[in-house]
Amino acid sequence: MTLPTKMKAILKAERGVGLRYVEDYPVPSLQRGDVLVKVQAGSICGTDIHIYKWDEWAQRRLKPPLVVGHEITGTVVAVSPEVTHVAIGDQVSLESHVVCNNCYFCRTGRAHLCEKTQIIGVDRDGGFAEYIAIPAQNVWKNPPNLPLSIAVIEENLGNAVHTVMAQDVSAKFVLVTGCGPVGLMAIAVAKAAGARAVIATDISPYRLALACRMGADRVVDVRHENLLAAVEEITGGEGVDVLLEMSGAPSAINEGFAALKEGGEAALLGLAPSAFTFDLNAHIVFKGAIVRGIVGRRLWETWYQVRSLLESGALRLEGLVTHTFPMHDFEQAYQTFMSGESGKVMLIP
Repeated sequence: MTLPTKMKAILKAERGVGLRYVEDYPVPSLQRGDVLVKVQAGSICGTDIHIYKWDEWAQRRLKPPLVVGHEITGTVVAVSPEVTHVAIGDQVSLESHVVCNNCYFCRTGRAHLCEKTQIIGVDRDGGFAEYIAIPAQNVWKNPPNLPLSIAVIEENLGNAVHTVMAQDVSAKFVLVTGCGPVGLMAIAVAKAAGARAVIATDISPYRLALACRMGADRVVDVRHENLLAAVEEITGGEGVDVLLEMSGAPSAINEGFAALKEGGEAALLGLAPSAFTFDLNAHIVFKGAIVRGIVGRRLWETWYQVRSLLESGALRLEGLVTHTFPMHDFEQAYQTFMSGESGKVMLIP
């Protein structure tokens, strides 16, 4: 197969707000241990919005120009000679965290904490393009019949699975604060894992409706309803056993911990926009709460959990991808995602 030398791509071309669509970006060459993937689809994530808006975090982290996008699925079209476990024609999803395999964390089974991690679309060229080169260790082979709308969200689904599975949710009252796409997936995962009841909060009626579709037993629009009163009603005054914080909103974090029962467990995935006031004594110390910070996916434990949940049929995510756009319409795709009137938004080269 003869590959082109130029490709279409979405770039963070320079420091500042926005992105740029180009048609003459070089097709990446393979380094030792790499494979080349022809991209079939990508999906937009909250990290992509930080990059688009060029917020404080993006300004500190990114060094333009680079191709953006890290939730990617596609077909392997070329492999380095030394790669033996991946073949041309394999259908794959990509793990976005490229780790070193040599640091303390990698060598002690916690590669998701690798101190030299490079994230595609953040620290190196990503996959909102026609092709992406990536280490073969970062590809996850999919069955040929896996729907594109599932393959493209597998990595993001891993964040939800990691958050939910960080503690036992079986037969527990679970509160999910924030019904963005990862929060929506966390609802479905918690139900698949046997949660007694899942309560979900947000300020978007659209996403609260999606939360119901994903299996939430009760949704709370916190603009109009008192969360603590709703939790007291549902749990018989017990409070929730598990808090899954997916929003990063200071108000949601404070309310979520207020709803958590004594001795409860909290897993925090959402990123707060900046430092904020939090009552450590009341929410954690005197409550005897167990709190976990969640980053990325456990490599590769979480991916195997994702596969098991999908193949068992216990986890159903049909309808989570609500919008699809060609990559050249990325501006409309990003605006749709930022509106709050969407689930996952998919981009097709």
